[in-house]
Amino acid sequence: MPVLDAEHLARIRLLRTDRIGPVSFAQLMARFGAATVAIEALPDLVQRAGGRAIRIATPAQVTAEVARVEAAGARYLFADDGDYPALLGHIDNAPPVLTIRGDHALLRRPAIAMVGARNASAAACRFARQIAGELAEAGYLVVSGLARGIDTSAHEGAMRIAGGGLASTAGVIASGIDISYPPENRDLQTEMGERALVIAEQPPGTEPLARHFPYRNRIIAGMALGTLVVEAAPKSGSLITARLAAEAGRDVMAIPGSPLDSRSRGCNELIRSGATLVQSVGDILELIEPFAGAQVQKVAAPALRYAAAVPVAEPDDHARAALVSLLSVAPVGIDELVRQSGIESGAVQMILLDLELAGLIERHAAGRVSLI
Repeated sequence: MPVLDAEHLARIRLLRTDRIGPVSFAQLMARFGAATVAIEALPDLVQRAGGRAIRIATPAQVTAEVARVEAAGARYLFADDGDYPALLGHIDNAPPVLTIRGDHALLRRPAIAMVGARNASAAACRFARQIAGELAEAGYLVVSGLARGIDTSAHEGAMRIAGGGLASTAGVIASGIDISYPPENRDLQTEMGERALVIAEQPPGTEPLARHFPYRNRIIAGMALGTLVVEAAPKSGSLITARLAAEAGRDVMAIPGSPLDSRSRGCNELIRSGATLVQSVGDILELIEPFAGAQVQKVAAPALRYAAAVPVAEPDDHARAALVSLLSVAPVGIDELVRQSGIESGAVQMILLDLELAGLIERHAAGRVSLI
């Protein structure tokens, strides 16, 4: 792994600090221009907002984390690195730092996400392996979540393509890069780390908790030109991934199934709602290929480049009080706060960042916030 300089070590430290997530990280970088400067400013920001003290990750904690990443045979990938997935950098809450193990050159390939039921039928698993292998042979990176069922089949299909070609698949996990889950996929995850690619957002040593999976799903959807759902029950995690793909402006595809099988109902509902019906890899390529080159080229540079900070006038106490008065425990969109308050958008974002760092508000999906 390349030696990390002081600024990149500070980025890891900033991201591991309490109350700092992808959105607040990006806003702090835009505000101060460097993680080293943002860390120095944190105590004053929290004090000004009247919140409780913030626990800032220590240099020793970061040093220990870096050692664990190296011991796992992995490396860091920052949002402004050239290898960072171009499409992923354009979602609202793109991860500022990833850890990866394997062939990072695969990240330059156009990607298709494949997701589905953990308790998938044998026929669906067989079809997923076939589709994934054909996508890999066509030069696409098959992205999935290394879960049981469809995810496993998709990875296996892309790993064992005809003619022994490049294993073109990436597994995005909800744990640290050094944790295998589920246990029965330990060998597959190890092989992918050697011949393909494994990606993690959580720090090393992190167990795969339920709250981590939606974050994992946004990476799967965010990396890909389109998401194919093979089998999915209503309200399943696979449908969350499909929704995230649609919200990011990506194609959503689904394989139809029997209405008598609950594992097909999610796919059938997606198709009824406008997802593209897929019966073969040709249907996917027909949808994706006319736009793949232009879309990848359009976003070839990472979205999250951290330039020098641009001075912004600090909101006054009156503006802060006016905005806080509009907040409640019910989530509200930031655009709505801008409209109702009459405060400039940048100032609203700055006030919300201060409140978040103070532990007074919580961020929700679709750009909404609420009081804690």
